[in-house]
Amino acid sequence: MGNKLFQQAKEQVTQSIASLQNQSAGDRTIEEAKNALSSAYANSTPAEQEQLRKMQMQLQEAQSQQ
Repeated sequence: MGNKLFQQAKEQVTQSIASLQNQSAGDRTIEEAKNALSSAYANSTPAEQEQLRKMQMQLQEAQSQQ
């Protein structure tokens, strides 16, 4: 089945980045993505943790382009 928290974090980050690109995201969407990343990190494998770090960097890059 996989790591449910990891999958939720991935979906949340993807949604947040898409919203930022459409300039329709609020702070709540970004905070939800950050919380999902944090929650998933503690329960993830080292490989998943690396992917979560990359997702966090993508989110930060998208945010900084605003």
